[in-house]
Amino acid sequence: MTCRFLLAALAMAVLPGARAQEIPGATPELNRSFQEPDVGQYVERFESESREVFTRRREVVAALGLRPGMDVADIGAGTGLYAIPIAEAVGPEGAVFAVDIAPNFLRHIAERSSKAGLLNVCTVLGTQDSPQLPPGSVDLAFICDTYHHFEDPAAMLGAIRRALRPGGRLVVIEFDRREGVSSEFILEHVRADASTFIEEISDSGFSVIELDGVPRPELEENFFAMFVRTPEPGDPPLELLPEPGERDRPVPPRPGADR
Repeated sequence: MTCRFLLAALAMAVLPGARAQEIPGATPELNRSFQEPDVGQYVERFESESREVFTRRREVVAALGLRPGMDVADIGAGTGLYAIPIAEAVGPEGAVFAVDIAPNFLRHIAERSSKAGLLNVCTVLGTQDSPQLPPGSVDLAFICDTYHHFEDPAAMLGAIRRALRPGGRLVVIEFDRREGVSSEFILEHVRADASTFIEEISDSGFSVIELDGVPRPELEENFFAMFVRTPEPGDPPLELLPEPGERDRPVPPRPGADR
């Protein structure tokens, strides 16, 4: 089954859910430049030695606790800075769903993954309130320097939570906004500090966790937070959950080579 056909079929499985708490979001003006981004300019901006999450990318990927066979959603995938190494880490048995609201970015990621010989990367056109992934479809959702761009964080967090399987994790890397410390860009660009963002996410059906034996990346301009999807009635105990690659997962099947 091709990737394009697969996602068209899965779109019918993306169901609306209950409304979560109200959380103030970004203004549409903040995201206007991402409607039709100049990909080349953003590659220079996002993949620059002056950007911490670029220079520390190997540490970040190592801190995600990835295993072969995992299905991962890279939400706000941008130029594919993380989608590519995550795809390599989960291997051909796993998959990366690179989600973005900008078709230009998605075309770039498709070309980039194809050139890298990675057939386990599938691009997904998201919206401001949903990553457009069906319920119970991923093991990990990854958000890097994108949370502050969510115009409707409550709706997005609810959709992400539904997309995660029982025991699924959410990792958020975000600018660490600190008065008197952060750059003028961060203070003007990011609406709240780390504790506020972590509280918002924790109040939306997630619990903060740490992975034993997995070092956190050493970040100065950003913070790194890991959450687990809080259990729902009927969820199996975590110790009984199958390992990635050993479970039945009717959605989503492996992405195909047709992008």
